[in-house]
Order: sequence, then structure tokens, then C-alpha cells
Amino acid sequence: MASSLLFTFAALSTAMASETATLRWAEGAPGSTFSADDDGKYRYGLWTDDFGVVIAIDSQELEKSRRRLDPVFAVLITVRYRGKESLAVEPDKMTLEFVSHYHDMHGALDPDALAAQFQQDSDAATGQAEREMRKHPEKKYALEAAVRARQQDLSGMIEFLKTRSLRSVTLIPEKPEITGWIFFSAKSKWIGDWRKQEEFVLRMPIKGRGIEFPFALPPSRGDLLLRRRPR
Repeated sequence: MASSLLFTFAALSTAMASETATLRWAEGAPGSTFSADDDGKYRYGLWTDDFGVVIAIDSQELEKSRRRLDPVFAVLITVRYRGKESLAVEPDKMTLEFVSHYHDMHGALDPDALAAQFQQDSDAATGQAEREMRKHPEKKYALEAAVRARQQDLSGMIEFLKTRSLRSVTLIPEKPEITGWIFFSAKSKWIGDWRKQEEFVLRMPIKGRGIEFPFALPPSRGDLLLRRRPR
């Protein structure tokens, strides 16, 4: 009886460990893919029998992140379900670790809240410009041009957030794939200037498992030579 209970407990422990085991991308490992593509993005793929995840990072993302209205790091994610039941995709549970900056960890930003913050910042900047115009009428045309340019950039960014962000979804065989952008704040007391090569770890839960994508910008030479495309 005791040996039977021990066997049952061991079997349950093994099953639970397999459910919560971390699946980590590694160069050359089975199911791990990498490609440096013509659209200027590096793509890392991680594939199992049930699902595949591909993350795409712009090769110039470090520079672009600093030019946005707020320092924001963007990642394009595609999830493809291969099973016969369902798979939950939960962007709000994804995190990005800034390894080179004291392992600072940031959760994914809510795209609607981010759009609202951008609008508030723009309104504040417009109000400041209007006050400057009243003080310095001779600068009116230059200030108005700057406000129009900022509003145009803001409008495009808000539309992008509304239409291209990754949203929570349950994938099923009839709708097996989703693609969208997630965003992380690249501003904190721990994050300073970018280094020549930055290291990150993107984490997400899928089907009770932790999925990890360690990557660097720019990638290491070994990664650049590995150009296998996702299946």
C-alpha cells in the first residue's frame, strides 16, 4: 500500500513538473529557430507538438525605442496553435527582463492605457506650446508646425496601438494563429543609456508552462549565422 502511494505521488509530481517546466529558446536546440530577415527583423521561434511562438525584434529597436513619445521597447509576437482543443494567449502576463541593467523586469504595457498616456502627454505639450506662443508671438508659426508634427505622430501611434497590439485571445483549431505587438517601458532608474550589445529575456506563460526567449541586440555572431526559418 505504501509503495503504491509513493508511486502515485511520484507520478503526480512528475506530471506537475512537466506542466510547469520552463521551455527556453537555445541556439541549435530542437524546436528553436532563428532568422535574420529582409524586413530588418530578427526572428526567434520556439516550437512544440502543440504550439509555436515566434518573436520578432527590429534590428534598430534600440534606437527607435528612444525616439518614441516615451521610451518603449516593442516586440512582434506570433502564436500558432497545433492542437485539437484550445490555447490561451495572455499578453498581460508577459514580461521583459533588461539583463544588462540590473535584471530590471517590466510587465507588458496595456495598449489602451499607453494610448491614453500618449494623449495626455500630447495635450500637455500642446498647452505648453500655446503658452509659449502668447509669450513669444514671433515664434507662433514654428511652434504651430511643431505641434502639428507631434499630433500627426501621436495619431499614427494611437491608431497603431488600437489595431496592431496583441490582445488576449483563445486559439482554437478553427482560428489557430494570432499576431500582434506588445510593448514594454524602457525607462526606469535602472535603465540608462543603451550599450553596444543589450541582453534581454522575454517570458510568457503558455499552457501552464513558462516560455523564455533570451536574445541580444545585435545578436551574437553565432545567431547571425543561424538562419533557419520557422516552420
